[in-house]
Amino acid sequence: MSASETKHAGLNLGGTDAKTHAEAEHAIFGFWIFLMSDAVIFALLFATYGVMLPATAGGPTPTSVFKIGPTFAETLLLLTSSLTYGMASVAMKHGSPLGGIHRWLAVTLLLGLIFLAFEWHDFSDMFAQGAYPTRSGFLSAFFGLVPLHGLHVIAGIVWILVMMVQLRVFGLDARVKINLLRLGLFWHFLDIVWIAIFSTVYLPGLLP
Repeated sequence: MSASETKHAGLNLGGTDAKTHAEAEHAIFGFWIFLMSDAVIFALLFATYGVMLPATAGGPTPTSVFKIGPTFAETLLLLTSSLTYGMASVAMKHGSPLGGIHRWLAVTLLLGLIFLAFEWHDFSDMFAQGAYPTRSGFLSAFFGLVPLHGLHVIAGIVWILVMMVQLRVFGLDARVKINLLRLGLFWHFLDIVWIAIFSTVYLPGLLP
């Protein structure tokens, strides 16, 4: 692998589109900086949740409001959506027909929407049990962290829709490829954050 193929940490386009690969260097690097700043925000919210976890104020506790089934399904949905976006990225890299890329993006979009539906159902169940953000420090910290991830998923879904339109209008030109690379980093980042949420919020919260 040559030096020009390792200038940015993204999908390597050097073998199939060296010009776009070179143009992506600064764009992808800048986007990594944005993701790291976003990671700092999530890290602060994780720390806040850890501190506020015992502060239930006599209200609902993690054990009483968390359910492993729906959250595990959400995890599988998001992991699968990362796979389908990866397939879209590979199709883009090798110049597959636009229809194939669109189909993989559409599947990713659908999985993201199903994930949000499951999450909204979880929140509705929590509200029905009186688990509102203002009820306790624990619930304030929870609803500061988990819905923020959901808002990021909504942003990613809107971005996928925009990219599907750009593919139709502009085809696979350099701008569209670079935007798809950025979106791929963002979507996989959301997957990593959710795994952290599932592992540090939901799983420990199910322990008596």
